[in-house]
Amino acid sequence: MLRFTKKQQLCFLLCVWCLVVNWSSAETEESEGGPMEKTEKAALYSTVQGFVGDSWNGSYLFPDPCGWTPFQGVTCDLFDDLWYVTALSFGSMRDNSLACTEIPVIRPQLFELKHLKSLSLFNCFTSPNQYLASVSDEKWLDLSKNLETLEIRSNPGLIGELPSFITSLTNLQSLVVLENRLTGLLPENLAKLTRLRRLVLSGNRFTGRIPEVYGLTGLLILDLSRNFFSGPLPLSVGGLSSLLKLDVSNNYLEGKVPIELQSLKNLTLLDLRNNRFSGGLTKEIQKMSSLVELVLSNNHLEGDLTGIEWRNLKNLVVLDLSNTGLNGEIPWSILELKKLRFLGLSNNSLGGKLFPQMETKMPCLNALYVNGNNISGELKFSKKFYERMGRRLGAWGNPNLCYHGDEIKNLRDHAPFGVNQCKRMKAVTLA
Repeated sequence: MLRFTKKQQLCFLLCVWCLVVNWSSAETEESEGGPMEKTEKAALYSTVQGFVGDSWNGSYLFPDPCGWTPFQGVTCDLFDDLWYVTALSFGSMRDNSLACTEIPVIRPQLFELKHLKSLSLFNCFTSPNQYLASVSDEKWLDLSKNLETLEIRSNPGLIGELPSFITSLTNLQSLVVLENRLTGLLPENLAKLTRLRRLVLSGNRFTGRIPEVYGLTGLLILDLSRNFFSGPLPLSVGGLSSLLKLDVSNNYLEGKVPIELQSLKNLTLLDLRNNRFSGGLTKEIQKMSSLVELVLSNNHLEGDLTGIEWRNLKNLVVLDLSNTGLNGEIPWSILELKKLRFLGLSNNSLGGKLFPQMETKMPCLNALYVNGNNISGELKFSKKFYERMGRRLGAWGNPNLCYHGDEIKNLRDHAPFGVNQCKRMKAVTLA
């Protein structure tokens, strides 16, 4: 039997230990990927400190921000066996997110992250009078090669105009500038961003005309709502052939609803409410058969409902034409909207009667508002219909409209609010 001295045994154990450590390190490196480049790490740490404060040092991150320790708001990917940052998200979006300091600073090191694809700033600029344009356009150009998503949400302290560098980020697929306090005109050359799929500039204080959007043929969502835009809706919107959702509500837009919108064959949402559109309800809308929600309320459209072939809009779930100056009567053809859940026709000058067949021919209907019109006669719906609608049946403000009390006897809570019970004429027998 071979015998080893203590010295030999010690050497043997040391060799075994070295082999185990090397094997473990190799396995870890293979499973976790390579290390992060020193310059990339330095740029990331400086960028984070600019947003969250210098007290943050990342000491708890081992071996680096892309290693074993999860780092909320930072996403990495491997390039040539090294980790690089591909997405950054700052702000209190989740409980463990990196909340921004009171006055965050966009440091130059941000623009050294050469593989950055996505940048999101949520509720960071809350102190008054902060500007995005404080960084030169040339710096932002350093991100133009790879940046695909830029989201700037809920920053009440962010003021000034939409910086001109935006139009140089030609690889952007999603641009969301939502609920800030940005003002001024939109850049005229916004259509240079031909790869955009989503453009959301809602909830700011932008003014002037909406620029032409020729070339944005891949755009799926266009939301310019809740601003101060004026003038007509650009005719070029009709060329956005891929568009699914168009929302320009709550502005000061005027003129006719462009007939070019009929070309939007994939559109599911058209929301033009709370503007100053006029010129009647364009018949071309009936060609937009993909529409699920059509909201035109609070405009000066005028005209009537009889010129529209409503059966062509068979996918409608929401139809809101309240306070649009409509006259005439509610046409029988509107009962062909079998999927309709919400019908808003309030505060117009509509006359005639309500069809009792609405409750059978429109089986999905659960909200009907015709208040503030000149509808007359008797409501002849069944007890079950009144129960189904509840307070979502708005019929008040029609002085010549009444309901049959017998249909909803002992169901006071379901009686149509603000509508009188019909008076029954008793037969008189002459002696």
